[in-house]
Amino acid sequence: MSMIRPLSALSLVAASALVLAGCASNDAAAESPEESAPAAEEAPASVTFTDNNGEHTVDLPIESVVATDNRTFQTLDDWDIELTAAARALMPSTISYRDDESIVDLGVHNEPDLEAIVAADPDLVINGQRFTQFEDKIAELVPDATIVALDPREGESFDGELKRQVEVLGQIFGKEEEAEKIEADFDAAVERVKAAYDADQTVMSVITSGGEIGYSAPGAGRTFGPLYELLGLTPALEVEDSSTDHQGDDISVEAIADSNPDWLLVLDRDAAILAEDPEYVAGADVIEGSEPLANVTAVKEGNVVYMPADTYTNESIQTYTEFLNELADALEAAA
Repeated sequence: MSMIRPLSALSLVAASALVLAGCASNDAAAESPEESAPAAEEAPASVTFTDNNGEHTVDLPIESVVATDNRTFQTLDDWDIELTAAARALMPSTISYRDDESIVDLGVHNEPDLEAIVAADPDLVINGQRFTQFEDKIAELVPDATIVALDPREGESFDGELKRQVEVLGQIFGKEEEAEKIEADFDAAVERVKAAYDADQTVMSVITSGGEIGYSAPGAGRTFGPLYELLGLTPALEVEDSSTDHQGDDISVEAIADSNPDWLLVLDRDAAILAEDPEYVAGADVIEGSEPLANVTAVKEGNVVYMPADTYTNESIQTYTEFLNELADALEAAA
C-alpha cells in the first residue's frame, strides 16, 4: 500500500525560495537596462552670475580665460583654472601662472600689451584692480567676451566684497564648495582676532618702501585701512586728509613714535616687487633699524606683525586670511 508523505517544513521553505527566485529573475529580465540604470545628469549649457556691471550669462564649457585682476590670481591658481592670457608680469612668485610660458603675458598696468588679448580669443576676461582703467579698451578689442568686474564697491563692507569675489568665481567655474571653504576660513580668522584683541591696546599700521616708513590710515589707508572697522582696532594715531597712497602717507617717524602704539602692523611693499634687487631693504630691517621707533611699546615688546611678503601684488582674500591668523597668533601669545 503506497503512502503519501507530507512535506516537511524545510521542504516548504526551499520550494518557496525557488518560486520567489524565479519571480525575481523574471522581473529583472523584463526590466530594460534604461529603466534600471540611474539617469545621468546633463551638464548645464550655461552659467548666470552678477558682477559690478549687472547680470551675465556665459555658455559652457568656458574655453578661454584671461585674468588681469591680481585680487583673483590666488583663487584661480588654487582651483587650477587654465588661463590663455594674463598679467603675468604683475604676479608675485607665489602664483604658479607667473612662470608659465604657455600663458600670454599682458605685462603690467603701466605698459600693458592689451592687443595680445585678441589672440587669446577669450570667452571670459576677469578684469579689475590695476587694470580696471582698461575695461572699455578690452571690451572694444574682444567684443564677444564677457568681462567680469569684481572690484570692491563703494559703500559696501570690506569683508563682504572679498567674499563676493570668490562667490562669483565659484559660480562661474563650478567651485561653490571651494568658495564656501575660503569664506569660512576668512571668517574664522576674523573671529580669532576679535576674540584675542583687547580694545585698550592701540594699533598703528605702516607701509615700508625704499627704506622709508609711510603711515597707513585707519579706514582710508591701503590694505590696512578697512581692517580697523572690521576688527574693532583702536588707532594709535589719526591724521586728517589721509589717502590710499601705495607707499603710505608722508608723516614723520617721530610722529608715529610719539603715538606709541601697542601693536604695529607692517606692509613691506617692496617685498613683492624688489626682493631680488640689491638695493632692497626689508621692512623688518627698516622698522628694527629705526632709532625713533626703538622705544615704542610695539617694537620693545615684539608686537610687530607683517603682512605676507606677496601682499602688494596679491591682495586676495587668502592673503588677508593668512595675515589675520598670524595676527591672532601674536595676540594670543601676548595675552
